[in-house]
Amino acid sequence: MNNLAWFTTPAILVAIAAGILIQLGLNPLTWGTPTQLPTNAQIIDQRAFSVLGVVPPPSQANDSTVFLWPGVTHQSLTEKPFHIYDEEFYSIIGPDPSLTVIATSERDPIFHEAVVWYPPTDEVFFVQNAGAPAAGTGLEKSAIIQKISLLEAETSRRSMAKNSEVTVTVVESNPPVVNPNGATSYNGQLIFAGEGQGSDTPSALYLMNPEAPYNTTVLLNNYFGRQFNSLNDLAINPQNGDLYFTDTLYGFLQDFRPAPGLRNQVYRFNFATGAIAVVADDFTLPNGIGFSPNGRYAYVTDTGSHLGFYGRNLSSPASVYRFDVKKDGTWENRKTFAYVSSGVPDGVHCDSKGNVYAGCADGVHVWNPSGKLIGKIYTGTAAANFQFAGQGRMVITGQTKLFYATLAAAGPPLT
Repeated sequence: MNNLAWFTTPAILVAIAAGILIQLGLNPLTWGTPTQLPTNAQIIDQRAFSVLGVVPPPSQANDSTVFLWPGVTHQSLTEKPFHIYDEEFYSIIGPDPSLTVIATSERDPIFHEAVVWYPPTDEVFFVQNAGAPAAGTGLEKSAIIQKISLLEAETSRRSMAKNSEVTVTVVESNPPVVNPNGATSYNGQLIFAGEGQGSDTPSALYLMNPEAPYNTTVLLNNYFGRQFNSLNDLAINPQNGDLYFTDTLYGFLQDFRPAPGLRNQVYRFNFATGAIAVVADDFTLPNGIGFSPNGRYAYVTDTGSHLGFYGRNLSSPASVYRFDVKKDGTWENRKTFAYVSSGVPDGVHCDSKGNVYAGCADGVHVWNPSGKLIGKIYTGTAAANFQFAGQGRMVITGQTKLFYATLAAAGPPLT
């Protein structure tokens, strides 16, 4: 090798470039990692609990118990709620993330699911828990839709006063969305999945105007003349524009819907033709649904281990599954993407980079696109659902607590 060839080998060029960058104060070895740990974040070293002195039996340590390994407490985990499991999480939370409780309820789980952002008014909609005993909803009365202003949420975050809560406004949909659970945006309007009520009010998809008078139109309420079991969540694929939704048993398992008449499945609905088809089954209790930003992957959570009023089966799924979405809109190549240790994964969404987030019993868990757990937004309470509100903002529903998070990540474009 002559001297010129030696100086032009790729390895030498990289070394020279790195030396120049370091002299300029730009160390490439630290790219993607902040020079300082954010104030509200902490690093979770998983080696700290790889081997425990005592591992309790399932009756004592299970999906419903808070895992406190040596050296941590519930207080220490909640005081710094952004938990870094991998350095990839730094780019998601940014240098100064925050988590603020912006509204509370004493017992009524009014902050449940169907979290959806409406940009023209900068408001976020969500719904009350249908079927919860503390709410009295389900068979006797329908759960309600509510909304908050993100301007108020930001004011609450910046306020030095404790208990500076936002105004929670009840949305009077007309005709009412009966026991709403899931929601998504669609062409400037909102689509809700209503679970139904009793045997005579079927589960249905509703299109709602996000502004007064909040008028609604039923888009779909049957599968070839047969009632759905209990529609749960929905999402629009950004690649083909079709609506995909999950049908499960929670209305029945919470005693406000009849015994199921169909399999628990994921359906696809075409707006233009009204065509409906099953794209996936073989779930225990399919629940949340979301897509990667390019629409090529679908994510479905299975909360089969939680059986509503009928207890838990810890050998059933608490899992996130991933599917490939083909160009014709059908699904294939089911893969177990993640299994959660805390409760069940409920709502599932992606950010603009394709990272995957799911609401779990202790907060929002975050995985990179390959399924590696990289971090948590630790709420210390069940986070049934959440949603990005554009760049750097997220609203998390925690049943009796409503959280507002600021971070670096952004949600994908709205449909």
